[in-house]
Amino acid sequence: MNLSLTKNELRTIYKAKRMALSQDEVTFLSEKVLNNFILQFNPIENQKVNVFLSIEKFNEVNTQIFIEYFFEKKIKIFTPKICKNKLISVEIFQDSEFAVNNWGITEPVSNIAADCDLDYVLTPLLYCDSLGNRVGYGKGFYDEFFFSHSKIGKKIGLNFFSPKEEIADVFEKDVKLDALITPNQIIDF
Repeated sequence: MNLSLTKNELRTIYKAKRMALSQDEVTFLSEKVLNNFILQFNPIENQKVNVFLSIEKFNEVNTQIFIEYFFEKKIKIFTPKICKNKLISVEIFQDSEFAVNNWGITEPVSNIAADCDLDYVLTPLLYCDSLGNRVGYGKGFYDEFFFSHSKIGKKIGLNFFSPKEEIADVFEKDVKLDALITPNQIIDF
């Protein structure tokens, strides 16, 4: 039987685990996550992918390598942005301008929300359990985004760690992921 922990307990554990990784480990593991994503989903030209811009100081999966791959393969790239206290998806291009918001997160300067189907939404997280429930930073932006956007093909979490514990406090408004990609696993929920 798996251990069951609260989101706050899991946040504490997995923030510490992630911060213990060196920059070389983050780079190496991020490349493995990208390779597993490509292996499983093989995105093609003109597909639309929303990908978060990683926060280096938090040792998140380095999504810059995903973005470079997507530009190279002519995949349309969108990134999240907080606008009027809601998460929107903004299309970016090679020459797009970016700024850092109040939380220290890089975002596109544009406030033009995409109104299109997204094939994939690559989602940041601290932890994901074996049922697809995710633990983020606790603001609920992604749950609200997923709930209000029916035009999403797959919601995919990117993480360095595989599920071990279950999340004890899953709420009705929590939206499950469709898949989790780690350096060593591809899990479909």
